[in-house]
Amino acid sequence: MDLAAIADRYASAWLSHDPEAIVALHAPDSTFQAHGRGTAVRGNDALLKEFTEVFERYPGFGVETRRLLLGDRHWTLDWTLTFQPPGKERRGFHALDVVEVDGDGLVTRKDTFFDYAEIKAALS
Repeated sequence: MDLAAIADRYASAWLSHDPEAIVALHAPDSTFQAHGRGTAVRGNDALLKEFTEVFERYPGFGVETRRLLLGDRHWTLDWTLTFQPPGKERRGFHALDVVEVDGDGLVTRKDTFFDYAEIKAALS
């Protein structure tokens, strides 16, 4: 399994701002949790709704990669989420993803952790 290629394909789906393309890279019973925002969501319909809301919440969603650490059927992405509210300057905050995949290379679990002090500053 070429985990680097899988992570790259996954990042490309996010950068395309296409929730359906992102969900297509998830296993049917996959989970996602933005820690500190609520409970995990499970399954394609819930993932599609959650990922659509991410792009609504953060217009002009972008990613600045700090580092990508590859493991055995998982990766950790240390990154900055960037966005640009209408009429305002681009801003961002630090995030960390832990992503697990199955034997077919489909995402089975994605956990995202944020720096909430940076989120508060970016949203004000």
